[in-house]
Amino acid sequence: RKLTGTALLPRPNASPAEASILATKSELILVSHGLDDDSDSGPLFNYATQAALDLFEMNWDEFVRTPSRKSAELQEQSERKNILDAVSRDGYISNYSGIRVSSTGSRFRIRDALVFNLFDEVLDEEGGVPGEEVGARRIPRGQAALFRKENIEYL
Repeated sequence: RKLTGTALLPRPNASPAEASILATKSELILVSHGLDDDSDSGPLFNYATQAALDLFEMNWDEFVRTPSRKSAELQEQSERKNILDAVSRDGYISNYSGIRVSSTGSRFRIRDALVFNLFDEVLDEEGGVPGEEVGARRIPRGQAALFRKENIEYL
């Protein structure tokens, strides 16, 4: 919410049970990858809601071993990299649209996705992030994409 103004949970102090609904029974697709840029395959996926696993036609173990670049066809990977570079620079983008591919080759277009940076915010005596409280520091952890099932068009 701090970065984009969009809340993921139904309320700020949602219980674990309420949060688990997002992960297992929601109409929201949420995926993320880490910052594994030092590997030859690039960042690996590290989180997916059940709706995302269904969309990409993978189970959890398959998904978290998959380089996130494989969610885009080869001809779409340059555009994907440009988008992720813009997110790295600007913090997030909203209204992203693009074509993705499942593990079985099914193609689909996503619309109106929110793509954003993930970070840990820690207190630090050496200073803070401009515009944040003194002593807050953000440690980059990865990037995520959030969109609704209704914004998927199968091709």
